[in-house]
Amino acid sequence: MIMNKLICSWYALHTRSKFENKVYDALIKKSMEVFFPKVQVRSKRRDRKVMLNVPLFPGYMFIKTDLNPCEYIEIIRTVGAVRLIGNKDSPVSISSESIESLKIIVAQNNPIITGIRFKRGDRVIVVYGPFAGVTGIFDRYEKKGRVLVYIEALGQFAGVNVSKKDVEILS
Repeated sequence: MIMNKLICSWYALHTRSKFENKVYDALIKKSMEVFFPKVQVRSKRRDRKVMLNVPLFPGYMFIKTDLNPCEYIEIIRTVGAVRLIGNKDSPVSISSESIESLKIIVAQNNPIITGIRFKRGDRVIVVYGPFAGVTGIFDRYEKKGRVLVYIEALGQFAGVNVSKKDVEILS
């Protein structure tokens, strides 16, 4: 009798916002191989100067699985897990080399810059600051980490200059 050995691959798991640690802990308890890269950043609060461990990719972590139906259901049933990232047919695997590279980068404990590069015309939402909740259209990058976002109101556009880190792309 010949046994098929299933090959495990890495996949990106999308989680609910602020549920990354709970999902990570639950998957570890289920004896699954999980990589949840974190980096140290200085607290944004002006009254404190503490270093915080935060996710390198907020809302995401990596899990190694062979995608057998039982294990897939265990992953998705984890409280806070949303879905494995992929196309309409199935989750798309991530190369082991990419995961190993991320592990090396995170282990170095040097500053890491991440983010999405906006393109002119991208629909964005302001998530922090005085314009939080406002949606608009990305126009361009400005000096000192600022971006120009056009907001449509009453058939006209108004440009607001906000911090790049306060803006996220709308899916």
